[in-house]
Amino acid sequence: MKKEKKIILSGMRPTGKLHLGHLVGALNNWSKLQNEYNCFFMVADWHALMSEYENPASLREYSIDNVIDWISCGIDPQKATLFIQSQVPEHLELFMIFSCISPLGWLERCPTYKEQLRELTTRHINTYAFLGYPVLQAADILLYKAEVVPVGEDQLPHLELTREISSRFNYLMKEDVFPQPQAQLTEFPRLLGLDARKMSKSYDNYISLSDVPELVNKKVMGMFTDPQRIKKTDPGHPEVCNLYNYYKIFSSEEFCLTIETDCRKAVIGCTDCKKKLAGILNKCLAPIQEKRAQLIADKQKIMDILETGSKKARSAAMATMQRVRKTIGI
Repeated sequence: MKKEKKIILSGMRPTGKLHLGHLVGALNNWSKLQNEYNCFFMVADWHALMSEYENPASLREYSIDNVIDWISCGIDPQKATLFIQSQVPEHLELFMIFSCISPLGWLERCPTYKEQLRELTTRHINTYAFLGYPVLQAADILLYKAEVVPVGEDQLPHLELTREISSRFNYLMKEDVFPQPQAQLTEFPRLLGLDARKMSKSYDNYISLSDVPELVNKKVMGMFTDPQRIKKTDPGHPEVCNLYNYYKIFSSEEFCLTIETDCRKAVIGCTDCKKKLAGILNKCLAPIQEKRAQLIADKQKIMDILETGSKKARSAAMATMQRVRKTIGI
């Protein structure tokens, strides 16, 4: 008898174009997971609205563009279910129910909430909805009875809150309706922004997956390098250079070692090092952009994929909500 695959739910907020950080931090991992699990990959547009509600006009455009990038990076709609969160109304229905049983203290002590309040200074996010962000996230996960959630260590508090909400619902209703989803810790490569700060759309310090070669070249030439190296003849310190971090992720181990050695011996200067890195990144992006061009030329195909995915996601969501409604007596 064939063993049934465990369910995974993961998603991205469509707040802008996807960049190299998304590729190494999530999409490469998704490509592997889709072969091992029953994956639901979600465009989290309700989550995006919580921070972008003042200027929401671009959310739909970015939703489609992000999915084009997903598929261009190897996410296969035949293996995984791709859908837009807002097209499955059961997300908000379960969010409402979970809101009734989630104590304020649980949400107010969430470290991610406090961090976002500090970081997103250009957004007015001190709102009722944003405080409830983790409750909607719990609804997203538990709606599909996801057993595994791929997360980095910084996201563990959110998953713990999901388990607390699941346990509280089961306890109050005296039924085991929801599972206790477990974390699949993923070791994301640490890819900083072009200015060596955290890569962020807010800082505009990233290379988009859709950036043309000329733009990639320009962005790489403006990258921060070794602050201790003033002249080309000065020995370099690759361990403190942001370029070297990119080499470790996007080039072969052998080539990376050559760059490290040549930098320390001042055989190569920062300008030539940047030119080589730009060439590597453009080579990496070329097949992605070729696939992007094909998909953009047939956007109806993307709409069809999302419609099919939404129907499949909604079928699973409706089954969950049918039991939830019966359990709570509504």
